[in-house]
Amino acid sequence: MKKIIPYGKQSISNTEKKLVIKTLFSDFLTQGPLVKKFEALCSNFLNSNFALAFNSASSALYAACRAINLGPDDEVWTSPNSFAATANCVLNCGARLDFIDINNDDYCINVNLLELKLLNKKKKSLKLPKAIILVHFAGFISDLKRIKKLSKIYNFLIIEDASHAFGAKYNNSPIGNCKYSDICVFSFHPVKIITTGEGGLVSTNSKILNYRMKLVRDNGINRDKNSFQNILYKNKPWYYEQLIVGGNFRMSEIHAAIGISQIKKINFFLKKRREIYNLYKKNLLGLPIKFQDIRLKTLPSHHLFIIRVAPSLRDKLFKKLRSKKINVNLHYIPIYRFPFYKKFKFQIKSFPNMENYFKEAISLPIFPNLNKSNQHYVIKIIRDFFKYDIKLC
Repeated sequence: MKKIIPYGKQSISNTEKKLVIKTLFSDFLTQGPLVKKFEALCSNFLNSNFALAFNSASSALYAACRAINLGPDDEVWTSPNSFAATANCVLNCGARLDFIDINNDDYCINVNLLELKLLNKKKKSLKLPKAIILVHFAGFISDLKRIKKLSKIYNFLIIEDASHAFGAKYNNSPIGNCKYSDICVFSFHPVKIITTGEGGLVSTNSKILNYRMKLVRDNGINRDKNSFQNILYKNKPWYYEQLIVGGNFRMSEIHAAIGISQIKKINFFLKKRREIYNLYKKNLLGLPIKFQDIRLKTLPSHHLFIIRVAPSLRDKLFKKLRSKKINVNLHYIPIYRFPFYKKFKFQIKSFPNMENYFKEAISLPIFPNLNKSNQHYVIKIIRDFFKYDIKLC
């Protein structure tokens, strides 16, 4: 009986297994040397001044919002084509949230609409966003250079939600170097480019933002004696100070051990994903399928492989693939469509590109250990569907 082919899956070897076992019998399961080592490896890979590991990208996004002092008087705009955490981080800070429709080609935020909305708000003397959270959807990169120019005109901060984009490049530079942003956030969930089991990371070039995010991550606690407010205890080895309300969002040593092994394989993982992407495109061309466009001067990480088919066929093809044990998925349900968001009264008609995408998209399996036999099986089911099945519909 054929095993289920998932849309995404971690690639774990004996190397990770050995490192985890070694860590389990070490002196530290948390707050030890491995997290710092993993952070240093990430900072070096991303070419950023700072990198902080978190227990998830969700908490990393929250820390990023806290670091820019986001609050009830502020507003943030983002893409509706993302996981709920991209919006939750804003609401968890008590700030207002709004969405910008996506492009109809790369499914990232539509910069023309962003610019138009900023211009209209300014003309009406309405409050402008404190920050824009970009989503590098499926590991395909937003128009960073243009958005950076807008940020200087309209005075907003930029947070990159690069949960899908570890290892991606923009103008030959790694996403995460923060040349065009203030903070960049990554996810190390099992289906992502590399994994730590669960985990996330922030990168930044700002010393103050890094300091604030570290405080949020560590329950608001500062242990640096050189910056203690109460100097009477400066030289007491047991003393520390809580400066803000934070949480325990730390990555464990066990998770970091996995990450240290995984980041050493990053180029292999990216190469395999590109090969899978190219094989899909080569064998699905000529069918009534639309593919995600790659922006010029970018190198995607290919976290997802998205196809779009006519709305009248999408659900039929989806069910067909699932019936053949191909566990395709949909990324994403528009965030504004969730029951929780009804109270905000977002107008669906304001997001025509997102709505069309939502009716047409399917995420096909893509992960480094997807073998060619299984990939050709996926391709065959799709080709057979358009050759035979739609005639029976």
